[in-house]
Amino acid sequence: MHLHLDLVGGISGDMFISAMLDLFPEYGPLLEGQIELAGFPDLVSLKHGPFNDGTLAGTHFKVHADKDATGHHHRHYSEIQRIISESKLDDKTKEISLEIFRIIAVAEAEIHDKTIESVAFHEVGAWDSIADVICASFVIAQSAITDTSISDLPLGGGQVKTAHGMLPVPAPATALILKDFQFVDDGISGERITPTGAAILKYLSADMGKPKHRQKSKGNLINQGFGFGTKRFPGISNVLRLLHFDSAQASVIDEDLQNWTTDAIQMLEFELDDQTPEEIAHAVDTLQQDAAVIDVLQYAVFGKKNRMATSLRVLCQPEKAETVLQLCFRLTTTLGVRQSETKRVILHRRPVETTIEGIGYQSKAAQRPGGNTVKAEMDDLRDMQTLQEQRKLRQSIERQAQEQSEE
Repeated sequence: MHLHLDLVGGISGDMFISAMLDLFPEYGPLLEGQIELAGFPDLVSLKHGPFNDGTLAGTHFKVHADKDATGHHHRHYSEIQRIISESKLDDKTKEISLEIFRIIAVAEAEIHDKTIESVAFHEVGAWDSIADVICASFVIAQSAITDTSISDLPLGGGQVKTAHGMLPVPAPATALILKDFQFVDDGISGERITPTGAAILKYLSADMGKPKHRQKSKGNLINQGFGFGTKRFPGISNVLRLLHFDSAQASVIDEDLQNWTTDAIQMLEFELDDQTPEEIAHAVDTLQQDAAVIDVLQYAVFGKKNRMATSLRVLCQPEKAETVLQLCFRLTTTLGVRQSETKRVILHRRPVETTIEGIGYQSKAAQRPGGNTVKAEMDDLRDMQTLQEQRKLRQSIERQAQEQSEE
């Protein structure tokens, strides 16, 4: 999936979520559940729905903080890391959320001449802002975006009120995050890009190593989505437009029209012959919960002196390999780890939600060269009493999901 971001009015966290919900309305009902998994459902409420500013029609999303949640906006980066890491969010949503906050923290640390650990968030540390980042991360994780392109960014102008006082627009942290991006001055003042919006742009551009505002969008245009912001600007809709391109719709695959994307991952491997199964299980569980870890594999091997041993293979993001390496040494007795970088090929996939007898089920549709396939999520089948019931329900879910994915 190629996503082009057209910053007509600008971008903020809620504008990005609004536009994604306009593109993928099926994600809307799932967002409340993400806030529950994050651990603070009583502190915020989510609202989204159709919106028309008299010129364009789209979607408007907003997080409202409960009155009990509005008194404390001052949170250190480490506290937000803990909230997200200890939550029950899925690993991909955690990973994206942590990276977006890390992008903001790095910029804030440089602007205020502090270490990242000592950075204190103000506006982006409020519960509604944390919810914005989590919801944005969830829709990114669900949509399986493979590459992006970005229009020139509106510069804006004037000043914005912050916890640090009045600051020029774009705010210093926003400007630092968006270094090397192409800006244009369209003559309209105001804060056009928020720090959260800037961090989302930076995250979506990170895979290719540079801002892709000049990259030509490729593939078939599938749909467009409009996400509205709260502010109003003279003579222009305050809207973020997303264009969804998908080059994997053709039945014939060639070099320019693939069903997959390729990236690099780090592989850490080592053997253990002097730890108990309980200790190894704990180590594997802890590693799997780390946002930087993609997967952990373990298998039995014969090691030196013909001892039975457990071999662990940890797959992680290359830029986080050192952190994961330290975790391996802390959790296990190994004295050495083999480290290598390898490529992986990932089929394009997207979530499909089906309803059977009033109950919602999740599936994953994968785009294969030989035709799309659908697989139901095993967690949704755990309540079945027998294997026969489980297989029957799975067939029904996958048949209905297959029909929906081909519509």
